[in-house]
Amino acid sequence: MVESGYLDVMQFFKKLLFFAALTSPLAAQTPDAVTILAGARLAATLTQLDKGLEGTLTKGSKKIPITLFLKGKDIQFQFTEDEKPRIFHMRLADEKFQLFEIIDGDTVDFPSEKLIESIAGTDLTYEDLALRFFYWPNPKLEGKGSVSGQECYRLRLDKPKNTPGRYQGVYVWVHTKFGAFMRIKGHDANGGLIKEFQVEDVMKVSDNVWVLEKMQVATHDPKTNRRVSITDLIFKKPSGKVPKGLR
Repeated sequence: MVESGYLDVMQFFKKLLFFAALTSPLAAQTPDAVTILAGARLAATLTQLDKGLEGTLTKGSKKIPITLFLKGKDIQFQFTEDEKPRIFHMRLADEKFQLFEIIDGDTVDFPSEKLIESIAGTDLTYEDLALRFFYWPNPKLEGKGSVSGQECYRLRLDKPKNTPGRYQGVYVWVHTKFGAFMRIKGHDANGGLIKEFQVEDVMKVSDNVWVLEKMQVATHDPKTNRRVSITDLIFKKPSGKVPKGLR
């Protein structure tokens, strides 16, 4: 008899197939690291979702409402901090990204030194939300590994000199068949684990469009690698109503 947990995992990866179908499939032979990373970036940015994706950042008893609009390589998101809405806009390109904050209707460059700041006291930072490390050059393919029983390429990314951000090295697990990232681990200069991201589920929001439904973000003590706190990023299906303050 097949256990229900196994069936749940298989259902998730059937969904992931549609999610990653937005990208070009990886070649049958092992591609190079640059190609693998480019495919993972594409999977994270191609979705068109004009209605808005509403969800929450949940850490313990704290729940922070968050809203995203996905327009290919343009992403706008909003959350509330100290009872005030904060609106951001990201522009993603093949080799770089730009992050802006919209203040009183004006678009202002977001200071690079603030990228490592926590979003409303959660484990997610602005650097994390932008997947900024996906744009570091010279990724290295270090073989394959397993995530939830699924075969993945394991990439190592090293931060270029004079680049802001907390991570010095990042490992990314990319599904060998579907091309979407499954796990990310960010390390400090001594190799200590700082942060871990784990994709847990995706959902269908329209015909052939699947997006992230749940991802767990865990902060670790780099000296012991022990987990010290967790934030869940969870989205619900869009209602069609455009949230106030965006667009």
